[in-house]
Amino acid sequence: MVERIKVAVAGTGYFSQFHFDAWSRCAEVDLVAIADLDEKAAQAAAKAYGAEHSFADVAEMLDIAKPDLLDIVTPPPTHQAMIALAARHGIDCICQKPFCGDLETAEAATKLAERAGITLVVHENFRFQPWYQAAKAVLNEGRLGRIYQVMLRLRPGDGQGPRAYLDRQPYFQKMERFLVHETAIHLIDVLRYFFDEADSVWADLTRLNPVIAGEDNCLIVLNFADGVRGIIDGNRLSDHRAENCRRTMGEMLIEGENGVLSLNGDGELSFRAHGDTAEQSIVYEWRDHGFGGDCVYRFTRHVVDHFIQGAPLANTARDYLANLHIEEAVYASAADGSRRVL
Repeated sequence: MVERIKVAVAGTGYFSQFHFDAWSRCAEVDLVAIADLDEKAAQAAAKAYGAEHSFADVAEMLDIAKPDLLDIVTPPPTHQAMIALAARHGIDCICQKPFCGDLETAEAATKLAERAGITLVVHENFRFQPWYQAAKAVLNEGRLGRIYQVMLRLRPGDGQGPRAYLDRQPYFQKMERFLVHETAIHLIDVLRYFFDEADSVWADLTRLNPVIAGEDNCLIVLNFADGVRGIIDGNRLSDHRAENCRRTMGEMLIEGENGVLSLNGDGELSFRAHGDTAEQSIVYEWRDHGFGGDCVYRFTRHVVDHFIQGAPLANTARDYLANLHIEEAVYASAADGSRRVL
């Protein structure tokens, strides 16, 4: 355990803004350096967030800034090399997802970090969204009794037409594996957060928008212990009723013997008892800031608490590999129509 953490960030793309905001709000963190191939972008980010140094080269950044922790916010093909650099310097890492781009590379990077004795955690933030943490608390208290089924409906509504994704994350159009690999993987992790490990999976994947390379529509059925079924019904073209469709990215329904827990697109949780018509609001604290109910800060705070206080750490690379094994099984199931045992 330490009193302060020196953090360096690699990458200044679209999502890095949420990382920088989160680091700037952690009192025990010193943001010492930012690197990007676009040196002007790195300089601008360093000026905006008070980092002492900016670089065009990550290796040079690690040599000069000597951080305790490297936050990797760059595209997946760069992940393994950056983790290897950090390992040689004995620097712990956070790595954005999609983690290393594929299972084989992610396994190699995980082993590399373990051999070097560094901590490697995947930046998987959906389980830190406040509505899912509040739902987990309801599940833990047993209010729903025996759980029958969870339905997660992914409906961001941003995938229609020839300009789909171009204004925010244009590389989405060229991803050969898209909806599951980039987005539904979050919900796979949420289901594991709720129910631990799945036993089997079946999936059907299709492409609705012809301008993109990968799938943008999915139906995934995961089976868990005690007969619990988790369903991910994903469609990036359709939206849902919400003030901001990117707040929750969709809706959730958890059905149990004692009633139903539901989440709407405005982050509101409610419980309806079996046989009743009235819904009771589930009151919980959350902040409508940044992305997904401030989940990037909540994830970052979780990591900082681990290094400062020794708190348990979720989504280590070794644990996160389970998500990638499920992802591979999803694509294999969709290819031949079979149910895959996990």
